Formats: sequence, C-alpha cells, structure tokens
Amino acid sequence: MCGPISPVASGRWWPGARSRNVSTVSAPSDAAVARHPHLGQLLAPGLVRVDCHSHTMWSGDATTTPDELLAAVTATGIDVLCITDHSATNGAVAMRDVLPCRVVVGEELRTTAGELIGLFLIERIPQGIRPDEFCHRVHEQGGVVYVPHPFDPMRQALRDDVMQQLAEAGLIDAVEVLNAKVSLPHLTKRAEDFAQLHDLPGGAGSDAHVPDAIGAAYMEMPDFSTPAEFLVSLRAGRAMGHHFDAARKWTARIVPSIT
Repeated sequence: MCGPISPVASGRWWPGARSRNVSTVSAPSDAAVARHPHLGQLLAPGLVRVDCHSHTMWSGDATTTPDELLAAVTATGIDVLCITDHSATNGAVAMRDVLPCRVVVGEELRTTAGELIGLFLIERIPQGIRPDEFCHRVHEQGGVVYVPHPFDPMRQALRDDVMQQLAEAGLIDAVEVLNAKVSLPHLTKRAEDFAQLHDLPGGAGSDAHVPDAIGAAYMEMPDFSTPAEFLVSLRAGRAMGHHFDAARKWTARIVPSIT
C-alpha cells in the first residue's frame, strides 16, 4: 500500500481534481476508435478509463502541446490522465485545470538504478537519487510508487534486482503490466507475473509522447477519490489496450515555451 497520506492528498479529491459532478469527458470519437479499437467498447456504469502513464512537451522527449493534449483527451474520452513527465510536474500542474478529465500529477524519474514513477505528487522530486529514496519521498507526499515498463531492455527500466528488493521491502505500490510502447508480449507477461508474485496491483498506460498515442492503453477500473482508493480500484480493474508506437505525422505548429 502507499505510504502515509498527506493532509492535502487525503481529501476526497486530490489537488486539482475535478468533481465527478462537473466532468465534461466526452464519448470517444470515430477517429479515436479507428486508431484504438478498444475505445469502442462500452464502459460499464461506475467504471472509469485511467491512463496511468503519459507525457507532454514538458518531458523534453515528447512533443504534445497543451492544445494537442486537450484535443486528444477530448477525442478519446479518457476520464483520468496521469501526467508523468520526465523530471517535471509543471505540465501536469498546468493542465489539470484545462483538461476535461481529472488529472493526477505525477513524475517519471530516472533514479540511480532506472526509472520509477510517483503519482499523486504535491511537489517535484529531484534527479540523481536512489530508488529507495525516491519511494520514501513519494510516500511522504501521500503518493503512489508505480513501476513503469518493467524488464524492457530498450528502456530505462528499473534494474531487476532493485525492483525485487523494493518489492520485498514494501516500497512499490503498483506495477505497469501493460505499456503501449512495449512491443514484446513476453515482457508484458513478466510484468504480470511479477505483480502477481508480490501481490501488487497492475496498471496500464499509453506512455504517450505524441497526441495520437493517448488512448492506446489504460485501466478500466472502479472510480476512486483518493490515492488509497486508487490502489484498491486498480486491483478490481482490467488493463485495456494495444501496442502503439507510430511515428508522428509532421504538422506545422508552434511549441509554447515551458520555462
């Protein structure tokens, strides 16, 4: 389970979240369903679509501008978007009052032994720290430690031995069992097996670095209000999605400054 919940994060809604009563999430568009067919499946009452891992232009290696993210979220009907930019929370904070969905402020950080994600963050965590220190800092904020794209040798995945140590120490809260940029099924199976072995909930994310990738993977799960409820809902959810890592089509655009 996640660490001690901070006074801010323990409220019914995390910072910046919109009330369910004023949600303006729309049904997926025909174009979005053509790109990601699973979006066309009806969502049962009480469930929400939660993308646990996504990026914006604040990541540096992603190109999605605020206008493009707004259009992508509107087109896909994602209910909750975890914005997990590399070493930054600026984009998530900037977009949480702009998007029609609820936004979880997150950060994907390259630790000394590979990447980890913190969700429901109050403040950014600096680079260059050990994985265990990252976990403690996330938990001190009342956040959730989420392991992205485990076992993927093509990514900055957390080292296998370190992931094992963190799991045994109870410092991991969830493991990504479906990442839309991971193309090899056996890596997804390893992630599923690891989560099951350590009794950890699985998550799913588009890992979107371009607008069209939004909607490629997400969790269908019961709605939730707090980080603790998020973890409970993950266990009752199911990962939806497919591999999607298409090159971005060139478009004329102006990228706003992120400084």
